[in-house]
Amino acid sequence: MDTPLPNVTDAVLLASRVLVGVAARSLAAVEDEVTLPQFRALVVLAGSERNLGELAESLDVHPSSATRLCTRLEAKGLITRRPAAQSRRELLVSLTPEGRILVDAVTKRRRREIARIVARIPDREQRVLIHALGIFADAAGEMPEPSWSFGWEHH
Repeated sequence: MDTPLPNVTDAVLLASRVLVGVAARSLAAVEDEVTLPQFRALVVLAGSERNLGELAESLDVHPSSATRLCTRLEAKGLITRRPAAQSRRELLVSLTPEGRILVDAVTKRRRREIARIVARIPDREQRVLIHALGIFADAAGEMPEPSWSFGWEHH
């Protein structure tokens, strides 16, 4: 008798376990430098400079938590905070060159490990995976980085 296919939620949860493992291993080399929440903030800031409120919203944390997180990252030399030109009450947060190097290094490790996993998938199924993950990211409201090329259109 055939084993029934898992439902979509179970399949995504299984894939997410794999990706969480990849993410954890890619951060292991820098775990003395940053925590996972701190790295999430660095990734958000790698996309563009943000004001503190936007950063808190992107991370889904209270602004006071984002402030404490930024204080730690600034002490480590990974971000800078500066008053906005239009309003000195508004703080703009951006990566330092060291912060960019850290994000790039972790992303490179993550990309290498994912590439090793994907290389085990036949080409035809890779195309299906690209399409399915594009739909999944779109449904989640995730926009690909402008420099990324997935071979699917974002609607």
